[in-house]
Amino acid sequence: MTLPALITRNQNKALEASLKKNYAVIQQALEMYQAEHGERLTSKILTSRAGGVTLYTEIKPYFKIIHDCGQAGSREKACIPYYSNPGVDERNSNAYLTYNKTPLTRLTLFDDGQFILSDGSLIMIENGDLTRNLLYISVDVNGYRKNPNRWGHDLFTFQLMDDGRILPMGAPDTTFSQKNTYCSISSQHEYNGAGCTYYALTEKDYFNNLPR
Repeated sequence: MTLPALITRNQNKALEASLKKNYAVIQQALEMYQAEHGERLTSKILTSRAGGVTLYTEIKPYFKIIHDCGQAGSREKACIPYYSNPGVDERNSNAYLTYNKTPLTRLTLFDDGQFILSDGSLIMIENGDLTRNLLYISVDVNGYRKNPNRWGHDLFTFQLMDDGRILPMGAPDTTFSQKNTYCSISSQHEYNGAGCTYYALTEKDYFNNLPR
């Protein structure tokens, strides 16, 4: 094995380990919420409460956060700006890429709250449509300031289901479950990579076969 190939292999192993760690951290946070409140956190719970309650406000107390980017975005380099004014508020959006390296120019799945964990991972929240249970938690496992910044490589998305389970996106019943659309080297969909999390966690050679 050549030195560049060995370096890439080790980097991919680190991304895989960090993904598994972050998945466990997210699951633990939801379990801690349930232990304190006596019920699982769901879209039904969020819609039943008044006063600006969101997935972001409810879940963040159960993480070890070193920096809170807020709900309305941040100009700090470690945080992703809020999506509202293309060309102004999206100054960082073109740094993220889809699974097959197409620029990711929309941040609508990451713009409802962000915070940085003690290991440098960046958690991004999407409230979506609560009436259809579109609650997403994405994580950049090595932080926004480190490459590759690609969906399905170091950026992964999970869905909070209506029964309170947190599932890796791409799993059956999740929003982006069609692999040929949301986790494919040939797909041109703007969310290509969003559905890779399930395969990253279940396929043995997933990280050895990432597209360049």
